Amino acid sequence: MISPKSYEELATYLEKPDKVVFFFTANWCPDCQFLYPVMPEIEAENPEFTFVRVDRDDFMEVAQGWHIFGIPSFVVTENGKEMGRFVNKLRKTKAEINSFLAGLK
Repeated sequence: MISPKSYEELATYLEKPDKVVFFFTANWCPDCQFLYPVMPEIEAENPEFTFVRVDRDDFMEVAQGWHIFGIPSFVVTENGKEMGRFVNKLRKTKAEINSFLAGLK
């Protein structure tokens, strides 16, 4: 999983023609901590996606601009256009995330 360190680096993934999964998270978030151990499995099961971890606290303006008010949340883009989002305040499971991504393949 890619973890951008700057807005400029994050922006490069917004322009990619690939399907990019932006995983909005924060280290203090218990529901995010719940997902961290299974994210490598989710990535391995969805190789057609590039996964980018976006720390909501480091990129607050992006989160606000994308209306990400609950974490963990996922936004998928392709060619800079949003394809789908799994955004809410609830804990998400590996099965729910894989199901969401399967609908975007």
